[in-house]
Amino acid sequence: MKFVLPELKFNYSALEPYIDAKTMEIHHQKHHGAYVSNLNNALEGRKEFENWSIEEVLKNLEKLPDEIRQAVQNNGGGHYNHTLFWESLSPGGKPMSQQFEEKIISEFGSIEDFKSKFKEAALKRFGSGWAWLVSEGGKLKIISTPNQDSPISLGFVELLGLDVWEHAYYLNYQNKRADYIDAFWNIVDWNAVEARL
Repeated sequence: MKFVLPELKFNYSALEPYIDAKTMEIHHQKHHGAYVSNLNNALEGRKEFENWSIEEVLKNLEKLPDEIRQAVQNNGGGHYNHTLFWESLSPGGKPMSQQFEEKIISEFGSIEDFKSKFKEAALKRFGSGWAWLVSEGGKLKIISTPNQDSPISLGFVELLGLDVWEHAYYLNYQNKRADYIDAFWNIVDWNAVEARL
C-alpha cells in the first residue's frame, strides 16, 4: 500500500494570522510530502509490510529490517505526526467540551496550568521535535519527542501534537518559538482532539 499526502480540510491561508499561508504550503507540500515519498521508498518491495497501516508500522518498528528501520521511523513518524497535526487545526479553533475541560482541570489543575506545562515541554525540546498531549490508559500526560519520533511507538495514544521544528514557524515567528506556541491555542480543533480519546 502506498502512503499518500492527505488533503487539508482548509486552504493554506485559513489559519492566518496564526500560521501564514506560505508556511502552511511549504510545510504541507514540501516537508510532509517528502516524508510520504521517503516512507514509500523505504518500504518499496517489502511485500510483508504492504498491507500495514501507518499505525501498525509505527507500533512495530522492531519488526522492520535494520537497514530500513531508522528511515521508516523518521519518515513514517513524520507522516503520522503531521497528519494528526493538520487534523487538529481549524480556522478559529473549536472549543473543548465541558467534559474534556473537566478532565484537563482534574489532571493538570486548570486550563492555564495545562497550557503552561504544554508550553514548557515545547520550549524545552532542544532542536527539532514535538510537544504532545497523550493518553496512557486513559490518563492524560504531556510529553515531548525528538525529531519525528512518534508517541504511538512508545505505547501512548496521541491526542494533540505541536510541531516545534523551525520549518513550522520560522517564516512568521523567526526565533520566537514561545509566540508560535501561544498562537497555536487559537486554532486547535478540540473536537478532533477529544475524538482520539
